[in-house]
Amino acid sequence: MDPSSKEIVFEVGDFKVYKDGHVERASRALYTVPAGFDAGTGVTSKDVVIDAATGVAARLYLPTTDTSGAVTTKLPILVFFHGGFFVVGSPGHPEYHRFVNSLAASAGVVAVSVDYRLAPEHLLPAAYDDA
Repeated sequence: MDPSSKEIVFEVGDFKVYKDGHVERASRALYTVPAGFDAGTGVTSKDVVIDAATGVAARLYLPTTDTSGAVTTKLPILVFFHGGFFVVGSPGHPEYHRFVNSLAASAGVVAVSVDYRLAPEHLLPAAYDDA
């Protein structure tokens, strides 16, 4: 094994870049929760592919607006970009998922959380292009 494969050239939090170019993200940074109905907020989320060629996807969040559970009015749309310095994170990360669920419910909006491509595998401006 090449000794340079173990040499770290950049590290921040759960993210490391090695001299040979490979990237390591800690498993807790990659943890995700599934989309679906959240009984606490009444929001239903669903994952959708935006561009199959690039793999860009999004998680949609739809709040209920009446007691029958149906959406009966037009709602504003909120576009949300998760944090993570463009190198970690996803809409399915538990913290972002909970936040957007809560936001969609309390603001009464349809939320779109973009799962943009991450660096360094996809250098900037890939994430901006995905947005």
